Amino acid sequence: MVEAARKVAEQIKAVAGRILEVPAEEIDLADRQAWAPDGRSVTFAQIALNSLHHVHQHQIMGIGSWVSPDSPPPFAVQYAEVTVDTQTGQVTVKKLVMVLDCGMIVNPQTATGQVEGGLAQALGYAVSEEMLFDERGRMVNPRFGDYRIATADEMPEIQVRFVQTYEPTHPFGAKAVAEIPLDGVGPAVANAFYDATGVQVQTLPLTPERVWRALHATKK
Repeated sequence: MVEAARKVAEQIKAVAGRILEVPAEEIDLADRQAWAPDGRSVTFAQIALNSLHHVHQHQIMGIGSWVSPDSPPPFAVQYAEVTVDTQTGQVTVKKLVMVLDCGMIVNPQTATGQVEGGLAQALGYAVSEEMLFDERGRMVNPRFGDYRIATADEMPEIQVRFVQTYEPTHPFGAKAVAEIPLDGVGPAVANAFYDATGVQVQTLPLTPERVWRALHATKK
């Protein structure tokens, strides 16, 4: 990301230098503008239009990558609050809280959104999403009407917290954050259900039918 930004900055300075008629190395970038030493400036929008639509027709862009030889694991703790309707078997997740050690968080808003998206996906695995097949191996719920995915208004309260530590194998001390949100929701929901009912269900998702059968099996 930083390498890509450096390349873009160099291109911006080159175009701004051409517009302002000063050497590119004398250009400073600040406040979404390129500044000449004498105080004259052009906006990034003007630079982009000039680069793309004038003499050179060059689109300003940069690509950068960095791959670590190590893959340090992130760590997380997952909490789930559920309510159980013992008459119907419906398990409703009311709240999800996840606390993560993903190294240093470079962009808190993006990282939080990544975790929230993972929690939403994992919630489906925990309580509703299941591929069902008949005796001939054909999927019997291939449509989203039957393959149950929660809608936005059905999502529980979600809280995300980061405990930042510095990871020495990364240039900015970061670790992965994309996959670990998928890991904890299912076990946390299953454990919350067990805490609420005293019944342990070993198979996910906790669909109403599966839960109802488990609850009534203990009464026999």
